[in-house]
Amino acid sequence: MTNAMLELDTDHKKMVEEFGAKYLDKEKSPDYYTFQNELLYAHIDFDKFLSAVKSRKKCAIVSGFNPSGTIHIGHKSVFDTNLYFQEKHNCDVYIPLSDDESYVARKVESQEEALKNAYRLAKEILAYGYNPKKTHFIIDQIYTNIYNLAFKYSRQITLSTTKAVYGYKDETNIGLTFYPSVQAAHVTLPQYKGYAYTLVPIGIDEYNHLRIARDVAAKFNITKPAVVLSRFMPGLDGAKMSSSKPQTAIFLKDGINDIQKKIDRAMSGGRDTLAEHKKYGGNPEKDMSYIYLKSYFLAAKQAKKIANNYKSGKMLSSEMKELLFKHVKKYLQNFQKRYSKITDKKVEKCFLRNEIK
Repeated sequence: MTNAMLELDTDHKKMVEEFGAKYLDKEKSPDYYTFQNELLYAHIDFDKFLSAVKSRKKCAIVSGFNPSGTIHIGHKSVFDTNLYFQEKHNCDVYIPLSDDESYVARKVESQEEALKNAYRLAKEILAYGYNPKKTHFIIDQIYTNIYNLAFKYSRQITLSTTKAVYGYKDETNIGLTFYPSVQAAHVTLPQYKGYAYTLVPIGIDEYNHLRIARDVAAKFNITKPAVVLSRFMPGLDGAKMSSSKPQTAIFLKDGINDIQKKIDRAMSGGRDTLAEHKKYGGNPEKDMSYIYLKSYFLAAKQAKKIANNYKSGKMLSSEMKELLFKHVKKYLQNFQKRYSKITDKKVEKCFLRNEIK
């Protein structure tokens, strides 16, 4: 196991021990790879949400994205889970593209840049495979009604709470200290549009937003959003994946030749020499190509088979990398083909607009 994975496992345990989350039971979870491969590992009230969708109640997913970045393979488990519930259970998916947070946090230089990024990211997300008729983008510069709800919530969120939860200091700009109220508005918005339950798939770095949103929901007598927690996937170098280290992450708009180079340089679990590898075998749990294959692309039996071949020395590191490249190439080509067909008009139809009353 890589150092990044050990560190993240510690963070996962902390979520369960300190914040009241519960580990997901695979037998009671959906028969879908993100649950069965434990890419989603813990939850709060997911059982209630699952019961609601099985009872055919009107349910929604809220899954935000900061438009200062772009989609990479580490987002796959959350994106695929959203699609699973959209396709299997007819759930609408609400996607806040936090153009305002991107600006006040100085991730972009201007609001115009943040808006441009939000448009581009909305196009990427539709190209991922989301149903335009059941996908709703919340861009706060466009759907400014969100601030009415955020302002309503702000009476119940104190400055001391935001300081304690986020570590904000006196010198933190007031845009950031107000933003937890906006996040709570994003998360709970479906409750005001007739949905019975909402599910929010997140990484552990986003849980603070949900702590506040769930507290606010209770104070306003609406159903608390359910949460499923997603594991972070390490980068190709075995360290934490980051958009700021593009050489270690597979982005969905990368060129095929770039992907080949990245995978060729990925951390291997093989031996120092070919002779040693054939004699002693490799360690698949330290091999990032195997970890990606097992997590995202292979059925359990197939993953076990290649792991055994790798351990015995029958399968080489170069062959493991080539197998990953084959799967990633197909995955990216399909995405990029869909992306080329998404028009601005199609994207704009998915934007929430201010209601005229």
